[in-house]
Amino acid sequence: MRLHSPSMSELHAFVATARSGSFTRAAQALCVTQGAISRAVARLEAHFGQALLLRQPAGLVLTEAGRRLLHQVQAPLAAIEQASAGLRQPAGAPTLALAVVPTLASVWLVPRLAGFQRLHPEVTLRFVPYRKDEDFSGNAAPDAALLTGLGPAQWPAWHCDEVIGRQVVPVCHPRRAAARAWATPDALAAEPLLGHTTSPANWALWFQAVGTADVQPVLASAFDQVSILVQAALADMGVALVQRCLVRAEVESGRLAVPFDLPVILPRGYYLCCPPAHAHRPALVAFRQWLLAEAEEDAGRPFMQPGAACAA
Repeated sequence: MRLHSPSMSELHAFVATARSGSFTRAAQALCVTQGAISRAVARLEAHFGQALLLRQPAGLVLTEAGRRLLHQVQAPLAAIEQASAGLRQPAGAPTLALAVVPTLASVWLVPRLAGFQRLHPEVTLRFVPYRKDEDFSGNAAPDAALLTGLGPAQWPAWHCDEVIGRQVVPVCHPRRAAARAWATPDALAAEPLLGHTTSPANWALWFQAVGTADVQPVLASAFDQVSILVQAALADMGVALVQRCLVRAEVESGRLAVPFDLPVILPRGYYLCCPPAHAHRPALVAFRQWLLAEAEEDAGRPFMQPGAACAA
Protein backbone atom coordinates (compact mmCIF):
# COMPACT_ATOMS: atom_id res chain seq x y z
CA MET A 1 0.00 0.00 0.00
CA ARG A 2 1.33 3.40 -0.93
CA LEU A 3 1.49 5.85 1.98
CA HIS A 4 0.27 9.39 1.29
CA SER A 5 1.17 10.87 4.68
CA PRO A 6 4.38 12.92 5.14
CA SER A 7 6.85 12.52 7.99
CA MET A 8 5.93 13.34 11.59
CA SER A 9 8.74 15.88 11.89
CA GLU A 10 7.39 17.82 8.91
CA LEU A 11 3.86 17.81 10.32
CA HIS A 12 5.12 18.96 13.74
CA ALA A 13 7.06 21.78 12.08
CA PHE A 14 4.01 22.86 10.09
CA VAL A 15 1.63 22.81 13.09
CA ALA A 16 4.09 24.71 15.29
CA THR A 17 4.58 27.33 12.54
CA ALA A 18 0.86 27.65 11.84
CA ARG A 19 0.06 28.10 15.54
CA SER A 20 2.79 30.64 16.20
CA GLY A 21 2.77 32.44 12.83
CA SER A 22 6.56 32.44 12.80
CA PHE A 23 9.39 30.10 11.79
CA THR A 24 11.47 31.54 14.63
CA ARG A 25 8.88 30.89 17.35
CA ALA A 26 8.17 27.42 15.93
CA ALA A 27 11.89 26.64 16.07
CA GLN A 28 12.04 27.77 19.69
CA ALA A 29 9.02 25.63 20.60
CA LEU A 30 10.49 22.50 18.97
CA CYS A 31 14.11 23.17 20.06
CA VAL A 32 15.51 23.17 16.50
CA THR A 33 16.90 25.82 14.16
CA GLN A 34 14.78 28.21 12.13
CA GLY A 35 16.31 26.76 8.98
CA ALA A 36 15.21 23.25 9.95
CA ILE A 37 11.62 24.46 10.36
CA SER A 38 11.65 26.32 7.05
CA ARG A 39 13.04 23.31 5.20
CA ALA A 40 10.54 20.93 6.82
CA VAL A 41 7.62 23.12 5.76
CA ALA A 42 9.06 23.40 2.24
CA ARG A 43 9.30 19.59 2.01
CA LEU A 44 5.70 19.32 3.19
CA GLU A 45 4.52 21.77 0.53
CA ALA A 46 6.46 19.82 -2.10
CA HIS A 47 4.89 16.59 -0.86
CA PHE A 48 1.36 17.97 -1.31
CA GLY A 49 2.22 19.95 -4.43
CA GLN A 50 0.73 23.21 -3.14
CA ALA A 51 1.46 26.11 -0.82
CA LEU A 52 0.38 25.77 2.80
CA LEU A 53 1.76 29.08 4.09
CA LEU A 54 2.01 32.46 2.41
CA ARG A 55 5.02 34.60 3.32
CA GLN A 56 3.72 38.17 3.67
CA PRO A 57 5.32 41.32 5.15
CA ALA A 58 3.04 41.14 8.16
CA GLY A 59 3.93 37.48 8.79
CA LEU A 60 2.93 33.97 7.74
CA VAL A 61 -0.66 33.33 6.63
CA LEU A 62 -2.27 29.93 6.07
CA THR A 63 -3.66 29.11 2.64
CA GLU A 64 -6.98 27.31 2.38
CA ALA A 65 -5.11 24.02 2.03
CA GLY A 66 -3.01 24.92 5.05
CA ARG A 67 -6.13 25.62 7.13
CA ARG A 68 -7.62 22.27 6.16
CA LEU A 69 -4.42 20.42 6.99
CA LEU A 70 -4.03 22.17 10.36
CA HIS A 71 -7.63 21.40 11.31
CA GLN A 72 -7.25 17.73 10.44
CA VAL A 73 -3.83 16.90 11.88
CA GLN A 74 -3.26 18.92 15.06
CA ALA A 75 -5.45 16.77 17.34
CA PRO A 76 -4.09 13.41 16.04
CA LEU A 77 -0.53 14.73 16.32
CA ALA A 78 -1.16 15.74 19.92
CA ALA A 79 -2.58 12.28 20.70
CA ILE A 80 0.44 10.53 19.15
CA GLU A 81 2.85 12.80 21.02
CA GLN A 82 1.17 12.14 24.32
CA ALA A 83 1.01 8.40 23.73
CA SER A 84 4.73 8.42 22.94
CA ALA A 85 5.54 10.44 26.06
CA GLY A 86 3.46 8.07 28.18
CA LEU A 87 5.29 4.99 26.90
CA ARG A 88 8.64 6.57 27.74
CA GLN A 89 7.70 7.10 31.39
CA PRO A 90 9.08 4.51 33.81
CA ALA A 91 6.51 1.88 34.76
CA GLY A 92 4.90 2.51 38.14
CA ALA A 93 5.82 6.21 38.21
CA PRO A 94 2.73 8.11 36.99
CA THR A 95 3.39 11.71 36.07
CA LEU A 96 0.74 14.31 35.27
CA ALA A 97 1.86 17.31 33.23
CA LEU A 98 -0.38 20.32 33.80
CA ALA A 99 -0.71 23.80 32.32
CA VAL A 100 -2.68 26.25 34.47
CA VAL A 101 -3.80 29.88 34.15
CA PRO A 102 -1.10 31.64 36.24
CA THR A 103 -3.41 33.53 38.62
CA LEU A 104 -5.55 30.46 39.30
CA ALA A 105 -2.40 28.41 39.88
CA SER A 106 -0.78 30.78 42.37
CA VAL A 107 -3.89 31.95 44.24
CA TRP A 108 -6.17 28.91 44.27
CA LEU A 109 -4.55 25.66 43.09
CA VAL A 110 -1.01 25.56 44.52
CA PRO A 111 -2.07 26.31 48.13
CA ARG A 112 -4.27 23.18 47.95
CA LEU A 113 -1.85 20.78 46.28
CA ALA A 114 -0.44 19.39 49.51
CA GLY A 115 -3.87 17.81 50.05
CA PHE A 116 -3.67 16.06 46.68
CA GLN A 117 -0.15 14.83 47.40
CA ARG A 118 -1.28 13.35 50.71
CA LEU A 119 -4.07 11.46 48.95
CA HIS A 120 -1.98 10.40 45.94
CA PRO A 121 1.72 10.31 46.82
CA GLU A 122 2.28 8.02 43.84
CA VAL A 123 1.44 10.80 41.33
CA THR A 124 4.11 13.32 40.36
CA LEU A 125 2.72 16.66 39.16
CA ARG A 126 4.75 18.56 36.60
CA PHE A 127 3.78 22.07 35.53
CA VAL A 128 4.48 23.23 31.97
CA PRO A 129 4.09 26.75 30.51
CA TYR A 130 0.50 27.94 30.12
CA ARG A 131 -0.68 28.85 26.60
CA LYS A 132 -3.94 30.71 26.02
CA ASP A 133 -4.47 28.80 22.77
CA GLU A 134 -3.48 25.39 24.14
CA ASP A 135 -3.89 22.61 21.59
CA PHE A 136 -1.93 19.84 23.37
CA SER A 137 0.71 19.69 20.63
CA GLY A 138 4.48 20.02 20.78
CA ASN A 139 7.24 18.51 22.89
CA ALA A 140 6.21 20.35 26.08
CA ALA A 141 2.45 19.77 25.72
CA PRO A 142 0.56 19.08 28.96
CA ASP A 143 -1.55 16.03 29.68
CA ALA A 144 -4.33 18.38 30.81
CA ALA A 145 -4.78 22.12 31.20
CA LEU A 146 -6.84 24.41 33.39
CA LEU A 147 -8.03 27.00 30.88
CA THR A 148 -10.27 30.03 31.11
CA GLY A 149 -13.13 30.22 28.63
CA LEU A 150 -16.61 29.04 27.76
CA GLY A 151 -16.13 25.31 28.13
CA PRO A 152 -17.17 22.63 25.59
CA ALA A 153 -18.66 25.22 23.24
CA GLN A 154 -15.21 26.80 22.92
CA TRP A 155 -13.20 23.56 22.87
CA PRO A 156 -15.40 20.93 21.15
CA ALA A 157 -12.40 18.68 20.42
CA TRP A 158 -11.38 18.35 24.08
CA HIS A 159 -12.83 16.62 27.12
CA CYS A 160 -13.87 19.48 29.45
CA ASP A 161 -14.92 19.63 33.12
CA GLU A 162 -16.22 22.85 34.62
CA VAL A 163 -14.13 23.50 37.73
CA ILE A 164 -14.68 26.95 39.23
CA GLY A 165 -14.57 30.67 38.46
CA ARG A 166 -17.96 31.43 36.95
CA GLN A 167 -19.23 33.04 40.16
CA VAL A 168 -18.18 36.68 40.40
CA VAL A 169 -18.41 39.45 43.01
CA PRO A 170 -17.66 43.16 43.12
CA VAL A 171 -14.78 44.07 45.44
CA CYS A 172 -13.28 47.35 46.55
CA HIS A 173 -11.12 48.93 49.21
CA PRO A 174 -12.83 48.84 52.63
CA ARG A 175 -12.49 52.63 52.96
CA ARG A 176 -14.50 53.14 49.77
CA ALA A 177 -17.20 50.71 50.94
CA ALA A 178 -17.45 52.40 54.35
CA ALA A 179 -17.60 55.91 52.87
CA ARG A 180 -20.27 55.09 50.27
CA ALA A 181 -22.45 52.57 52.14
CA TRP A 182 -24.28 51.71 48.91
CA ALA A 183 -27.89 50.72 49.51
CA THR A 184 -28.59 48.94 46.22
CA PRO A 185 -26.40 47.34 43.53
CA ASP A 186 -27.24 49.94 40.88
CA ALA A 187 -25.41 52.55 42.98
CA LEU A 188 -22.11 50.93 42.00
CA ALA A 189 -22.55 52.30 38.47
CA ALA A 190 -21.47 55.72 39.75
CA GLU A 191 -18.09 54.35 40.87
CA PRO A 192 -15.01 53.80 38.67
CA LEU A 193 -15.64 50.26 37.38
CA LEU A 194 -12.64 47.98 36.86
CA GLY A 195 -12.78 44.95 34.56
CA HIS A 196 -10.86 42.37 32.57
CA THR A 197 -9.86 43.01 28.96
CA THR A 198 -11.06 39.58 27.79
CA SER A 199 -14.49 40.01 29.40
CA PRO A 200 -15.50 43.67 28.91
CA ALA A 201 -19.23 42.81 29.13
CA ASN A 202 -19.02 41.26 32.61
CA TRP A 203 -20.24 44.36 34.44
CA ALA A 204 -23.29 44.67 32.16
CA LEU A 205 -24.05 40.97 32.75
CA TRP A 206 -23.65 41.43 36.50
CA PHE A 207 -26.03 44.42 36.64
CA GLN A 208 -28.54 42.48 34.57
CA ALA A 209 -28.28 39.45 36.86
CA VAL A 210 -28.91 41.51 40.00
CA GLY A 211 -32.03 43.10 38.52
CA THR A 212 -30.71 46.42 37.25
CA ALA A 213 -30.63 45.76 33.52
CA ASP A 214 -31.25 49.45 32.72
CA VAL A 215 -27.77 50.38 34.00
CA GLN A 216 -25.26 51.03 31.21
CA PRO A 217 -21.88 50.52 32.91
CA VAL A 218 -18.72 52.17 31.57
CA LEU A 219 -15.33 50.72 32.45
CA ALA A 220 -12.89 53.18 33.97
CA SER A 221 -9.97 50.74 33.52
CA ALA A 222 -9.43 47.23 32.19
CA PHE A 223 -6.57 44.83 32.88
CA ASP A 224 -5.36 41.70 31.11
CA GLN A 225 -4.65 39.72 34.30
CA VAL A 226 -6.93 39.05 37.26
CA SER A 227 -4.02 39.51 39.65
CA ILE A 228 -3.51 43.08 38.38
CA LEU A 229 -7.25 43.72 38.56
CA VAL A 230 -7.20 42.70 42.24
CA GLN A 231 -4.20 44.95 42.87
CA ALA A 232 -6.11 47.86 41.33
CA ALA A 233 -8.96 47.30 43.78
CA LEU A 234 -6.48 47.09 46.67
CA ALA A 235 -5.05 50.43 45.51
CA ASP A 236 -8.58 51.92 45.68
CA MET A 237 -8.76 52.67 41.96
CA GLY A 238 -12.44 51.68 41.94
CA VAL A 239 -14.73 48.65 42.18
CA ALA A 240 -13.52 45.47 40.46
CA LEU A 241 -15.61 42.53 39.30
CA VAL A 242 -13.64 39.31 39.92
CA GLN A 243 -14.08 35.59 40.49
CA ARG A 244 -15.04 34.80 44.10
CA CYS A 245 -12.50 31.99 44.28
CA LEU A 246 -9.60 34.36 43.61
CA VAL A 247 -10.27 36.98 46.32
CA ARG A 248 -11.21 34.89 49.36
CA ALA A 249 -7.94 35.64 51.19
CA GLU A 250 -8.19 39.41 50.58
CA VAL A 251 -11.84 39.54 51.64
CA GLU A 252 -11.51 37.39 54.77
CA SER A 253 -8.39 39.31 55.88
CA GLY A 254 -10.25 42.62 55.52
CA ARG A 255 -8.03 43.94 52.73
CA LEU A 256 -11.00 44.01 50.33
CA ALA A 257 -14.71 44.46 50.92
CA VAL A 258 -17.57 42.83 49.01
CA PRO A 259 -20.45 45.33 48.79
CA PHE A 260 -22.97 42.82 47.42
CA ASP A 261 -22.14 39.13 47.70
CA LEU A 262 -24.89 37.93 45.36
CA PRO A 263 -24.89 34.55 43.56
CA VAL A 264 -24.12 35.85 40.07
CA ILE A 265 -22.81 33.28 37.60
CA LEU A 266 -21.32 34.43 34.30
CA PRO A 267 -20.51 32.37 31.17
CA ARG A 268 -16.70 32.29 31.48
CA GLY A 269 -14.97 30.07 33.99
CA TYR A 270 -12.05 27.72 34.56
CA TYR A 271 -12.23 24.32 32.89
CA LEU A 272 -10.03 21.24 33.12
CA CYS A 273 -9.43 20.25 29.51
CA CYS A 274 -7.60 17.37 27.89
CA PRO A 275 -7.62 15.36 24.65
CA PRO A 276 -10.22 12.57 24.85
CA ALA A 277 -7.43 9.98 24.68
CA HIS A 278 -6.08 11.26 28.03
CA ALA A 279 -9.35 11.40 29.95
CA HIS A 280 -9.12 7.93 31.50
CA ARG A 281 -5.48 7.95 32.53
CA PRO A 282 -5.33 6.96 36.22
CA ALA A 283 -3.25 9.99 37.29
CA LEU A 284 -5.62 12.40 35.54
CA VAL A 285 -8.72 10.62 36.88
CA ALA A 286 -7.36 10.94 40.43
CA PHE A 287 -6.50 14.61 39.93
CA ARG A 288 -9.88 15.40 38.35
CA GLN A 289 -11.81 13.81 41.22
CA TRP A 290 -9.78 15.68 43.83
CA LEU A 291 -9.94 18.98 41.91
CA LEU A 292 -13.72 18.93 41.42
CA ALA A 293 -14.28 18.09 45.10
CA GLU A 294 -12.06 21.03 46.14
CA ALA A 295 -13.91 23.36 43.78
CA GLU A 296 -17.32 22.25 45.05
CA GLU A 297 -16.27 22.81 48.66
CA ASP A 298 -14.86 26.27 47.90
CA ALA A 299 -17.89 27.37 45.86
CA GLY A 300 -20.26 26.42 48.68
CA ARG A 301 -18.35 28.24 51.43
CA PRO A 302 -19.51 31.82 52.17
CA PHE A 303 -17.10 34.67 52.77
CA MET A 304 -16.34 35.51 56.37
CA GLN A 305 -16.20 39.27 55.96
CA PRO A 306 -14.86 41.23 58.95
CA GLY A 307 -17.26 44.15 59.49
CA ALA A 308 -18.98 44.06 56.10
CA ALA A 309 -19.94 47.55 54.99
CA CYS A 310 -23.26 46.67 53.42
CA ALA A 311 -25.52 43.67 53.37
CA ALA A 312 -26.15 41.65 50.27
